[in-house]
Amino acid sequence: MDEIESTAPQKIRDRLKRIEDGSFRFACHPGVSCFTECCRDLNLMLTPYDVLRLSRHLSLSTTEFLDRYTDVVVAEGSPLPSVCLMMQEDSRRTCPFVTPAGCRVYGDRPSACRTYPLARASRKHRVHGTVLESYYLVVEDHCRGFDEPRTWTIEEWIADQGLEEYHRRNNDWMDLVTHPRVRQGLTEKQIPMYYMASYDLDRFRGFIFESRFQEMFDVVGTDMERAREDDTVLYELALSWLRFFLLGEGPVRPKDRR
Repeated sequence: MDEIESTAPQKIRDRLKRIEDGSFRFACHPGVSCFTECCRDLNLMLTPYDVLRLSRHLSLSTTEFLDRYTDVVVAEGSPLPSVCLMMQEDSRRTCPFVTPAGCRVYGDRPSACRTYPLARASRKHRVHGTVLESYYLVVEDHCRGFDEPRTWTIEEWIADQGLEEYHRRNNDWMDLVTHPRVRQGLTEKQIPMYYMASYDLDRFRGFIFESRFQEMFDVVGTDMERAREDDTVLYELALSWLRFFLLGEGPVRPKDRR
């Protein structure tokens, strides 16, 4: 049994199917009878990059988005707080962004939605540090997309769904949160900082630029003025800060204040 088959949430383990020849049949469009059925009763964890993209799509700050659309949970098998998309309070627990015509945030939809009907597991090679990936199909009984004639390779699906940037950003974050010392758990002091720097980048921006941070720390290789305006640079800075704050390593350095 591969790692994903034993570590995936219990709810989907019996739905995982190996992709034997590297290709699969699938298509989702309004003409499929089950269109949008997969957008209900979800336990959809959001990555920090998901939160950033969704908040900007909706013209909200990350703080506003988190308050309005998410719950904080501790995921199965993790000691860390995670962010879960909050379903609507209707009889079918519908995603807040789905409409009869489809997803209203489609251009910035979360990583898990882009990846479906695949499930992705990733880990770093212990020697070379390269990211190793494996993919499975998540086959749900209601889904008629698998009856469609369109055939994909895994690589074609990744490119078509715009997953390259999501994977790159998510890999950087997962590299931190799967570190053995982080997986052991955080202190009460570390948890609020971890949550803010991971998910609430607008609050983190205030922490960086409205405090004495720049008097106290240098960040090697980061253009701080760009980070003030550029969300992706700020995202990278947040991960660098967390690596220092949680592990005492990385490009953040305390300034010599002698």
